[in-house]
Amino acid sequence: MADVFACAGCGDVLTGPVTRVALPSRAHHRYGHEMLPALMDPGTYAADPEPSGPPWRPWSEVGPQEAEARGVFAPVDALSFGAPGAVVVAPGDTRGTVLIPERCDGYCLGLDGRDGPNLACARCGRPVATRIDDCSLWQAVWLAPGAVRRIPAVDPTGGSPEREALAREWESTPPVEPSGHWSPRWTAAAGAALAHLLAASAGAPVSVPDGLVAQTFGRALEALLPPGPLAPLVPSVPSVRSVPLGPSRSVAKRAALAGPGLPAPGPVPDIALVPRHPRTGEPWQPPGGAEAVPVDADVWQGMAFPREPLPVPATGGMPDGVLRDDPLPPYPHVLFQPDPEVFLHTLARLPAVRQPWLRRIYDRVRQHPYDLF
Repeated sequence: MADVFACAGCGDVLTGPVTRVALPSRAHHRYGHEMLPALMDPGTYAADPEPSGPPWRPWSEVGPQEAEARGVFAPVDALSFGAPGAVVVAPGDTRGTVLIPERCDGYCLGLDGRDGPNLACARCGRPVATRIDDCSLWQAVWLAPGAVRRIPAVDPTGGSPEREALAREWESTPPVEPSGHWSPRWTAAAGAALAHLLAASAGAPVSVPDGLVAQTFGRALEALLPPGPLAPLVPSVPSVRSVPLGPSRSVAKRAALAGPGLPAPGPVPDIALVPRHPRTGEPWQPPGGAEAVPVDADVWQGMAFPREPLPVPATGGMPDGVLRDDPLPPYPHVLFQPDPEVFLHTLARLPAVRQPWLRRIYDRVRQHPYDLF
């Protein structure tokens, strides 16, 4: 079912028809110093259940007890006391809005929303949304809670945004971009999944399958958990990365991919890396009692069914699956690193972080976010 969003003041329509999907792990992710694409696919929207925007209160003022009541279980710089439920759409899906010039500040090359809503309803002038398009930030329009209302969409042309969204649900995101950089979608999704993976480990070492899963999680698990007889299948890197932060354990846990289209793993792993449903965000439930660790569906799809697309069209008798060697397929310039900001954001919201061994990991990564992965 597609919806449109309208101004709560005058009722003018502010978006095209959009279909609800899960909020991406990268929703509040900063990446590099470059212009990023749109956070949301065209024709989709997501809602953030957490409060967002000003006013902000520092941790020293909020304190652990009030923070836990708000679902945050470890120290953060500040907590938003704005309204929950902000809705995010792609900038191209907005209609009938105008910029508010005095609220158009940004850090570098665009708008970062620091002054609150910077888009107004073109009809009545009511502030209704915040446009984000500065460098390092995913381009998005966040519709302000209370300033808009959702209306079921009626498309007289017979088009179906819902069908288009369904067709995209299980698309795979390549891990490496043509530039040779790791995809920021992968680094963000891996940061969120790593937080859940550590919680599921209970402090024991975790083994992961070789290939993309090991590239994505192996080094971080090796750095943050103690070694064991089934250590991750990646080489040890001597430095601060090799200092285990978890409790000393002797029995390792085994993690494996599980989900739609994959054969049932045997024997049943202790931890199952499963996809989040693209619509609801709910993790796929693995059989056999394995503990589920959710991964964004497009990244999980890339791990479960890796593909090497043919870089150059070929004619003649070249066998299926054989790649031309000119040009070479993209390979990353550096080792993979889960995004530490997304990792910390996710881990702070897991009750397990209150356990002393996991809190030590949280504090250490918070102090040295780019030294431990």
